[in-house]
Amino acid sequence: MKCIVGLGNPGRKYEKTRHNIGFMIIDELAQQNHWTMEQKKFKGLFTIEHMNGEKVLLLKPQTYMNLSGDSLRLFMDYYGIEEEDVLVIYDDLDLPPGRIRLRQKGGHGGHNGIRSIIDQLGTKGFKRLRVGVGRPSVPMSVVDYVLGTFDKDQQEHVQEAINQSVKACEAWFEQPFAEVMNTFNVKS
Repeated sequence: MKCIVGLGNPGRKYEKTRHNIGFMIIDELAQQNHWTMEQKKFKGLFTIEHMNGEKVLLLKPQTYMNLSGDSLRLFMDYYGIEEEDVLVIYDDLDLPPGRIRLRQKGGHGGHNGIRSIIDQLGTKGFKRLRVGVGRPSVPMSVVDYVLGTFDKDQQEHVQEAINQSVKACEAWFEQPFAEVMNTFNVKS
């Protein structure tokens, strides 16, 4: 069983924002595989599919970023998902747009969605796919930046990050996570 969780904020207002890159990747993964994210329960949107004989669960918490762990905890408890089978996708200010990094575990790094998940699960032992959104080039608050849309000159890099993230998720359906990390954590 593999559970992939994309973090973001619900609603049209936030659809194209940097903070919603996790939702964008889940949507692209679902679209490329002809899956629909129509089931509503556990404070989220989800689907349960199969790929290569493996059960695949996709989740987009609809709790707003700061309470993402509430949705994931309910989802994991209901389906009996183990922490080692969870991959959380989220935005990262410390990576440039277009760069992705996979990790086996770690801290929250100041990300409130990850903080919520760590608090709810009581562990840092879930997998992560961090997607670079960069830092603001002009003085502005972090909140305003992550809740803003990508600049025109970032669009191509962002689409490449989405494509690479989808490929990394699909690779995890077939390979150990360490191998996926070795393949996709390359300097570009």
